[in-house]
Amino acid sequence: MTLTIVDLGCGNLGSVAIALERFGVAPLITADAERIAAAERVVLPGVGAAGFAMERIEALSLSETLRSLRQPVLGICLGMQLLFEESEEAAGPCLGIIPGRVRRLDPAPERPVPHMGWSRLAVSDPRIGLSDGDYVYFAHSFACDTGTATRAFADYGREIPAIVVQENVWGAQFHPERSGEAGARFLQAWLDS
Repeated sequence: MTLTIVDLGCGNLGSVAIALERFGVAPLITADAERIAAAERVVLPGVGAAGFAMERIEALSLSETLRSLRQPVLGICLGMQLLFEESEEAAGPCLGIIPGRVRRLDPAPERPVPHMGWSRLAVSDPRIGLSDGDYVYFAHSFACDTGTATRAFADYGREIPAIVVQENVWGAQFHPERSGEAGARFLQAWLDS
């Protein structure tokens, strides 16, 4: 299997690559549009700010490549947020692959922002390798709104879509590479999809 991890010059590239190597996959970390388009699977990872990431996507001439992918795609954390139409964190549009908007989490005394730590999931789709009650690790200040693509969510003052699926595109707001056995089951389900 050929798998590329999109290199935007920021993010959790190494930890995502190591997590995928545990499944016998040798990912290629690249910003080359032709290699990304030719891969059997593509991961759009992310740690950082949506505005900066979209600037990098544009500077690397990757926006049309990413929008046109028909093979399985997985966006992780910021990578998931970039799949949506817009984000409060970015000055312009995001990739627009999944309808919806990403907005800042509302802090409260019992819910600091960023949301960092383990949260329990409510799961509506068994194909994603997770079950109701599984705990996964989050580290984010922004999240998309619940929509038709939502397959699992966590409660953090509002429903936080933890996993979205739309056709060939999957997104994980949490970090599967840091979520132990539950994260491994999710990655295996995506690799098998």
